[in-house]
Amino acid sequence: MGYVFDFNDAVRYEQWLNRDSNRQVVDLENQLLVEMLHPRFGERILDIGCGGGASLMPFLGKGIQLTGIDPSPYMLDIARRKLGHRVDFYQGFAEDLPFDDNSFDYATLCLTLEFADDSRKALEEACRVAKDGVFVGILNKYALKAIGRRIQGIFRKTIFNRARFFSIGEVKYLFTALLGDVPMEWQSISCFPVMKNTLIADVANSRMLRKSPFGAFAGIMAQPVPRFRTWPLTLRPVSTGAMPSKSRPVGCTEKEGRFKVEARSQKVEGRR
Repeated sequence: MGYVFDFNDAVRYEQWLNRDSNRQVVDLENQLLVEMLHPRFGERILDIGCGGGASLMPFLGKGIQLTGIDPSPYMLDIARRKLGHRVDFYQGFAEDLPFDDNSFDYATLCLTLEFADDSRKALEEACRVAKDGVFVGILNKYALKAIGRRIQGIFRKTIFNRARFFSIGEVKYLFTALLGDVPMEWQSISCFPVMKNTLIADVANSRMLRKSPFGAFAGIMAQPVPRFRTWPLTLRPVSTGAMPSKSRPVGCTEKEGRFKVEARSQKVEGRR
């Protein structure tokens, strides 16, 4: 992962999350995540770049095996304090996951590709360890909010100066390059400044705006198609030399002639 959140980043993240308006935005993002993932009881989810555990919260108490991994020890401290032993946490990078192939049913990367050193490798690792689906949540580069964050970064130092923004099409292209033509879907949410208004919140979460390519937060879900690796087998012919005359194989024509002779002899004997 290209940029690892330090102690000050973790503190600022907690302060940002404690604001009601921001909490409402995160709830909408999590709602989109749950609807697109729709995991079942007993399934396993890996949250790559889990940070403070916000993307794991909606799955608690639903019989789902949860695992989170993040390179920042400070963000993991926040996540452990919130979620305790209900989630297995690991410290590690998205580009080098310490898990076997198909260890999980689903993998999620919520606002993780933005800070990855090698976004393609991070997505490749997610596809390797998840057998049923990979969800990527991004800050849409074509959304007004993302454009505003980039402009803001020109005048003062923010965490988003370290981020690389993606579009929905770019993430779909990465998936296709790694997995081929697999089933894929995407949705987005639009975050308005006055989200406290119930009516505006409902509009932001409407089905019509869910398909807007300019939504502030977009979720792209890919379902890997199982592939089987095969190896060619070398066939070695066994030479046994010339076969004895008694065991010489009889061809089809030879067999047919013999059967005809036997049939004729049987008819002659019947006439006698």
